[in-house]
Amino acid sequence: MPLLTDSSLAGALDDANLAARIVVERNPRARRIGLRVDPAKGRIVLVRPPRASDRTVAAFLTSRARWIAKHLESLPPHIPFADGTVIPYRGSDYVLQLRPHERGGVWRENDAIIVTGRPEHAPRRVRDWLKQEALRVLTPATQTLATQLGVNVTRVSVRDTRSCWGSCSPDGKLSFSWRLILAPDDVLTYVAAHEVAHLKHMNHSARFWDVVEELLQTAEIDWVLARQWLRRSGAALHRYG
Repeated sequence: MPLLTDSSLAGALDDANLAARIVVERNPRARRIGLRVDPAKGRIVLVRPPRASDRTVAAFLTSRARWIAKHLESLPPHIPFADGTVIPYRGSDYVLQLRPHERGGVWRENDAIIVTGRPEHAPRRVRDWLKQEALRVLTPATQTLATQLGVNVTRVSVRDTRSCWGSCSPDGKLSFSWRLILAPDDVLTYVAAHEVAHLKHMNHSARFWDVVEELLQTAEIDWVLARQWLRRSGAALHRYG
C-alpha cells in the first residue's frame, strides 16, 4: 500500500505528520471511501474505490482530519522486542533479557524471557519463539476440544493475522493468531473453542454459542468474559514486536 505522502493527496491534510501515517488501499470492490485504524502498525488505512477521483478523496480527507488526528493520538505506542522490554506471555508479564554472549536460543527463566545470540537478531528470535509457543499450546488445546465435541481437526497453524484471532475451514484446518500466546490462557482457550465449534456450525447462531459454552464448561471458562477481554484488550497485543 502506498503512503499518502507519495500521492497528490498529501495536501489534503495540513499536518505532514498525519499524512505520513496514512496509507492508501485501492479496493476494486469498495463502493465508498473509508478509513480504518491499523493498530499493529500505528497508522490509518484509507480505502479507495476505483472510481473515486483525487479531488473527491482529498475532500474526504480534509473533512475527516480531526477524526484522523484523534485516532492516531489514541493508538498505543509500539513496543519493540528489545532488552528490558516487558511483554505479556500467557497473561503474565516477563522481562526480555538479551544475553549476546550466550547460546541456547530463547527460554523462560523465572520472570524473564532469555534471548541469546546477536542483539540484531533478537526481535526475530523472540517472535519465532512466541510462534512456536503458540503452536505448542494451541495444538493440544484444539485436539482436546475436538475430541470432546466429536469432530476432527486435521491441522493447526499460526499466523500474524490482523482482522481475526482464528479461522476454520470445513476440512478441519484451524489457523490462529500467534499473538494469542500473549493473552491469558482462558482467552486463548476460548478462541480455540470458538474455532472448534465451527466444525459443528459454520455460523454464529444460537446453537453455535451453545456449543462454545458446552466446550468451556469443563474448564470453567466464561466465554462472554473472554470475548469481552479480546474486544477491550486484544488490539493492544498488536503493539508488540
